[in-house]
This record gives sequence, C-alpha cells and structure tokens, in this order.
Amino acid sequence: MHSLRKLPASFNRVLKNVRRTLTSQPAADAIVDKVKEKTILVKQISEVTTIGINRPEKRNCLDVATTHLLSEALEEFENNEQSLVGVLYGVGGNFCAGYDLSEIANYNGDNEESVPHFGSLANRTELSKKPLIAALNGSTVGIGFELALMCDLRVIEDTAIIGFLNRRFGIPILCGGTVRLPAMIGYSRAMDLILTGRALNAQDAFNWGIANRYTCCGSALGTAINLAKSLVKFPQKSLLADRTSAYFATFSPKHIEESLQFEKDNASHLILEEGVNGAKKFVEEKVGRHGKFYDITIPDESIRELDENLL
Repeated sequence: MHSLRKLPASFNRVLKNVRRTLTSQPAADAIVDKVKEKTILVKQISEVTTIGINRPEKRNCLDVATTHLLSEALEEFENNEQSLVGVLYGVGGNFCAGYDLSEIANYNGDNEESVPHFGSLANRTELSKKPLIAALNGSTVGIGFELALMCDLRVIEDTAIIGFLNRRFGIPILCGGTVRLPAMIGYSRAMDLILTGRALNAQDAFNWGIANRYTCCGSALGTAINLAKSLVKFPQKSLLADRTSAYFATFSPKHIEESLQFEKDNASHLILEEGVNGAKKFVEEKVGRHGKFYDITIPDESIRELDENLL
C-alpha cells in the first residue's frame, strides 16, 4: 500500500487561509453576489457575440433577476456596432428549462405586483434587430422554448427535448409562444404542442422545421458559432434588409403587437389562479418532476366512473 506524501507546510497555510476566507460571512456574501452577477455570460468572438444563460444548478431556469440581465445583454449586443450576429446558449447541458418555479411558488398572495413577471422579455416583439441563433441542448422547454422561437435560427443537439412542459402546472405561455409557433410550423402541429404540453425530440423538431440545423450531443454551441461566422462575411445592409422583409411578411408590426398583447391579456392572470398552486406542487410535493405528466392530478369520481364504463 502506497503511503501518502506529507503536504508542505506552506500548502497547509494556504489551505487554512482559503478555509478562513470561505467561512467568513462577508466573504461568503461576496462570493454569492459574484455568482449572481454571472448568471448571464457575454463574450465577443470577432464579430460574433455569445450570450449564455448560466444557472446550471437550475437547468438554466429563468428567474426575474436573470431575465432582466438577459434583456440587458441583448440590448448591449444590439447596440454594439462591432458585433453583427449573436448566439444564445445555455451553460452546463441545458438551454433553458423554463421558469424558476420556486420563485412563483413563493408568492405570498399579498398583491399581484409581487408575482414574478417576465415583462422585459414578454414585451419584446423580437429579441434583437440583428440575426440571433439559438444553440439548443438538453431541456429547451417552457419559456426556454419561447426564447428559442424568438431567435432567427435554431441549432439543435440530437438529445435535446423541446415543448411547453409548463402545461403540467397551469403556467400560461406569455412570451409569444402562442403567436410564433403557429406562424412557423402551422396551426395543427402548434396546437399539438400547446394543448398537450408533450415533449418533442430533436429529430421531430428538425423535421417539423422548428430547428434549422441538427447536430450531435455537445456540439450545438460550436455549430451555432460557425453558422454565425458564416453570416458576417455578407454585405450586412442587404442581409438585414432581407431579414426585416421576411420578418414583416411573417409578423407584420400590427399583427405581432396585437397578438402578443392579446396573449398577455388573455392568460397572465392565470399565474395567480393556477400557476402558483402548480409551482408549489412541483417545488414542495415533487409532483411532475423530470417531465412527468401522469402524476400531476388525482382523477375525481366522475372520471373514474367514465374510465370504468369504457373498460
């Protein structure tokens, strides 16, 4: 059996200092603040800007603070004349697994103003005036799916899943998903995902036209960056003009603004009526974890009788 080498005294002193620093409250608070500041990562690579959602411990679920930071990063990218194309991605194996339900579950019922909201994203007719590519991996669900739909192009990994899994908990679609998805893939297929809330695998997402590139696990970000780089070589004024024309034809200003407003007016109150209880079920009772739909409700007697009569 090999004996362990004795660590140098200098190393032990360093280790003690690190432990003392980490266990002191001010230092711990500073570390927490630093982590909070980096829930959105921005990096410019030549004329391409990458924007990463960095909450891997939450599968990159969006809370209000992260949503605000994401909106700010998108505005900075849009105003940066040296950056022509953006890539939106998630850190740690997931693009974005939807709302942070723990934030909604903590609503105390005092007033509607304290309900978590995503107005900084929900009020956008588009994420950016410049081309934006989404690198989709892992869970791309709920508001994560809506974010992907707000981008111009989508690269998807073969192991990714997409869908409105928020259907399980009474969390309505409020960031344009009911508007953009039917326009992209047609009413029938869109309603399949909107009503059932089912998860769609990457191959079907590609076949349905939701994703524009299909790639292997671990390569969505690299593929998206290469795709972005392929766009910067073109004359940009013509490229942006054609992009604007295509966007206008699909989402005319009057149509998109009225439709997005109707989506909010029609469903935002349901966060209070159904969403808070649904979020509490997920957070406190572990109901509907891992994309499960079968355990979210207990059938009442009338449904049991109907089932028995059909058997």
